Amino acid sequence: MNRSEKESVVKELQGKFSKAQIAVVTDYRGLTVQVLQELRRDLGKSAAEFRVAKNTLLRQAVQGTSCASMAIFFKGTTAIAVSDEDPVAAAKSLVNFAKTNPKLEIRGGVLAGKLITLDELTALSKLPGREVLLAQLLGTMQAVPTSFVRVLSGVPRKMVYLLAAVKDQKEQATN
Repeated sequence: MNRSEKESVVKELQGKFSKAQIAVVTDYRGLTVQVLQELRRDLGKSAAEFRVAKNTLLRQAVQGTSCASMAIFFKGTTAIAVSDEDPVAAAKSLVNFAKTNPKLEIRGGVLAGKLITLDELTALSKLPGREVLLAQLLGTMQAVPTSFVRVLSGVPRKMVYLLAAVKDQKEQATN
Protein backbone atom coordinates (compact mmCIF):
# COMPACT_ATOMS: atom_id res chain seq x y z
CA MET A 1 0.00 0.00 0.00
CA ASN A 2 1.57 3.28 -1.07
CA ARG A 3 1.32 6.60 0.74
CA SER A 4 -1.62 8.00 -1.23
CA GLU A 5 -3.65 4.83 -0.63
CA LYS A 6 -2.90 5.05 3.08
CA GLU A 7 -3.96 8.70 3.15
CA SER A 8 -7.25 7.89 1.42
CA VAL A 9 -7.92 5.02 3.87
CA VAL A 10 -7.21 7.34 6.83
CA LYS A 11 -9.49 10.03 5.39
CA GLU A 12 -12.29 7.50 4.78
CA LEU A 13 -11.96 6.04 8.29
CA GLN A 14 -11.83 9.51 9.82
CA GLY A 15 -15.14 10.33 8.13
CA LYS A 16 -16.70 7.16 9.54
CA PHE A 17 -15.37 7.83 13.05
CA SER A 18 -16.59 11.44 13.02
CA LYS A 19 -20.17 10.32 12.20
CA ALA A 20 -20.15 7.20 14.40
CA GLN A 21 -22.75 6.67 17.11
CA ILE A 22 -20.85 3.54 18.15
CA ALA A 23 -17.45 2.13 17.24
CA VAL A 24 -16.22 -1.21 18.57
CA VAL A 25 -12.70 -2.63 18.39
CA THR A 26 -12.34 -6.40 17.94
CA ASP A 27 -9.64 -9.00 17.47
CA TYR A 28 -10.51 -11.26 14.55
CA ARG A 29 -7.52 -13.64 14.81
CA GLY A 30 -8.48 -17.20 13.90
CA LEU A 31 -11.66 -16.38 11.99
CA THR A 32 -11.99 -17.62 8.44
CA VAL A 33 -12.94 -15.41 5.50
CA GLN A 34 -16.40 -17.04 5.31
CA VAL A 35 -17.05 -16.30 9.00
CA LEU A 36 -15.94 -12.68 8.54
CA GLN A 37 -18.27 -12.35 5.54
CA GLU A 38 -21.12 -13.69 7.69
CA LEU A 39 -20.28 -11.12 10.37
CA ARG A 40 -20.25 -8.34 7.77
CA ARG A 41 -23.70 -9.44 6.54
CA ASP A 42 -25.09 -9.51 10.10
CA LEU A 43 -23.70 -6.05 10.85
CA GLY A 44 -24.92 -4.75 7.49
CA LYS A 45 -28.50 -5.64 8.50
CA SER A 46 -28.09 -3.36 11.53
CA ALA A 47 -26.56 -0.51 9.46
CA ALA A 48 -23.05 -1.14 10.77
CA GLU A 49 -19.80 -1.75 8.91
CA PHE A 50 -17.01 -4.17 9.85
CA ARG A 51 -13.56 -3.26 8.63
CA VAL A 52 -10.02 -4.62 9.06
CA ALA A 53 -7.30 -1.97 9.13
CA LYS A 54 -3.74 -1.43 10.29
CA ASN A 55 -3.35 -0.05 13.79
CA THR A 56 -1.19 2.86 12.64
CA LEU A 57 -3.86 3.95 10.16
CA LEU A 58 -6.58 3.58 12.79
CA ARG A 59 -4.59 5.70 15.28
CA GLN A 60 -4.28 8.46 12.70
CA ALA A 61 -7.96 8.19 11.72
CA VAL A 62 -9.35 8.56 15.26
CA GLN A 63 -7.34 11.70 16.01
CA GLY A 64 -9.62 14.69 16.30
CA THR A 65 -12.82 12.62 16.48
CA SER A 66 -15.05 11.55 19.35
CA CYS A 67 -13.52 8.06 19.03
CA ALA A 68 -9.97 9.19 19.91
CA SER A 69 -10.08 7.53 23.33
CA MET A 70 -10.38 4.05 21.83
CA ALA A 71 -6.84 4.18 20.45
CA ILE A 72 -5.75 2.22 23.53
CA PHE A 73 -7.39 -0.88 22.00
CA PHE A 74 -5.36 -0.74 18.76
CA LYS A 75 -2.83 -3.55 19.19
CA GLY A 76 -2.50 -6.91 17.52
CA THR A 77 -4.90 -7.94 14.77
CA THR A 78 -7.57 -5.27 14.80
CA ALA A 79 -10.92 -4.84 13.12
CA ILE A 80 -13.54 -2.21 13.84
CA ALA A 81 -17.31 -2.17 13.68
CA VAL A 82 -18.77 1.29 13.13
CA SER A 83 -22.39 2.42 12.99
CA ASP A 84 -23.79 5.90 12.58
CA GLU A 85 -27.42 4.84 13.08
CA ASP A 86 -28.64 2.45 15.79
CA PRO A 87 -25.95 1.61 18.37
CA VAL A 88 -28.14 -1.00 20.09
CA ALA A 89 -28.63 -3.02 16.90
CA ALA A 90 -24.89 -2.98 16.16
CA ALA A 91 -24.07 -4.04 19.74
CA LYS A 92 -26.62 -6.87 19.57
CA SER A 93 -25.18 -8.16 16.30
CA LEU A 94 -21.60 -8.11 17.60
CA VAL A 95 -22.33 -9.65 21.01
CA ASN A 96 -24.53 -12.40 19.54
CA PHE A 97 -21.91 -13.18 16.91
CA ALA A 98 -19.16 -13.31 19.57
CA LYS A 99 -21.25 -15.82 21.55
CA THR A 100 -21.44 -18.20 18.61
CA ASN A 101 -17.86 -17.51 17.46
CA PRO A 102 -15.61 -17.26 20.53
CA LYS A 103 -12.57 -16.45 18.39
CA LEU A 104 -14.00 -12.97 17.86
CA GLU A 105 -12.72 -11.01 20.85
CA ILE A 106 -14.39 -7.70 21.61
CA ARG A 107 -11.86 -5.36 23.22
CA GLY A 108 -14.00 -2.27 23.82
CA GLY A 109 -15.28 0.74 22.01
CA VAL A 110 -16.82 4.18 22.06
CA LEU A 111 -20.51 5.03 22.41
CA ALA A 112 -21.41 8.66 21.70
CA GLY A 113 -17.87 9.79 22.58
CA LYS A 114 -17.62 7.75 25.81
CA LEU A 115 -15.27 4.80 26.17
CA ILE A 116 -17.16 1.55 26.89
CA THR A 117 -15.98 -1.86 28.05
CA LEU A 118 -17.13 -5.30 26.97
CA ASP A 119 -19.51 -5.49 29.95
CA GLU A 120 -21.12 -2.16 29.04
CA LEU A 121 -21.42 -3.26 25.41
CA THR A 122 -23.11 -6.49 26.54
CA ALA A 123 -25.54 -4.48 28.69
CA LEU A 124 -26.27 -2.22 25.70
CA SER A 125 -27.00 -5.27 23.55
CA LYS A 126 -29.68 -6.39 26.02
CA LEU A 127 -31.69 -3.19 25.58
CA PRO A 128 -34.76 -3.36 23.34
CA GLY A 129 -34.40 -2.00 19.82
CA ARG A 130 -35.05 1.60 18.82
CA GLU A 131 -38.53 0.88 17.47
CA VAL A 132 -39.55 -0.91 20.69
CA LEU A 133 -38.27 1.97 22.83
CA LEU A 134 -40.13 4.50 20.69
CA ALA A 135 -43.33 2.43 20.98
CA GLN A 136 -42.94 2.28 24.76
CA LEU A 137 -42.41 6.04 24.89
CA LEU A 138 -45.48 6.64 22.74
CA GLY A 139 -47.55 4.33 24.95
CA THR A 140 -46.44 6.23 28.03
CA MET A 141 -47.22 9.57 26.41
CA GLN A 142 -50.70 8.39 25.40
CA ALA A 143 -51.44 6.98 28.85
CA VAL A 144 -51.32 10.39 30.54
CA PRO A 145 -54.06 12.11 28.46
CA THR A 146 -56.18 8.94 28.48
CA SER A 147 -56.05 8.76 32.28
CA PHE A 148 -56.80 12.47 32.51
CA VAL A 149 -59.89 12.13 30.30
CA ARG A 150 -61.03 9.11 32.33
CA VAL A 151 -60.77 11.14 35.57
CA LEU A 152 -62.62 14.08 34.07
CA SER A 153 -65.41 11.88 32.74
CA GLY A 154 -65.85 10.31 36.19
CA VAL A 155 -67.54 13.40 37.65
CA PRO A 156 -70.40 13.59 35.07
CA ARG A 157 -70.77 9.78 35.20
CA LYS A 158 -71.24 9.88 38.97
CA MET A 159 -73.75 12.71 38.56
CA VAL A 160 -75.75 10.60 36.09
CA TYR A 161 -75.68 7.65 38.54
CA LEU A 162 -76.86 9.98 41.31
CA LEU A 163 -79.75 11.33 39.21
CA ALA A 164 -80.75 7.78 38.21
CA ALA A 165 -80.74 6.74 41.88
CA VAL A 166 -82.87 9.76 42.87
CA LYS A 167 -85.31 8.92 40.04
CA ASP A 168 -85.54 5.28 41.13
CA GLN A 169 -86.06 6.37 44.74
CA LYS A 170 -88.88 8.75 43.81
CA GLU A 171 -90.53 6.08 41.63
CA GLN A 172 -90.46 3.63 44.54
CA ALA A 173 -91.85 6.27 46.90
CA THR A 174 -94.81 6.94 44.60
CA ASN A 175 -95.64 3.24 44.29
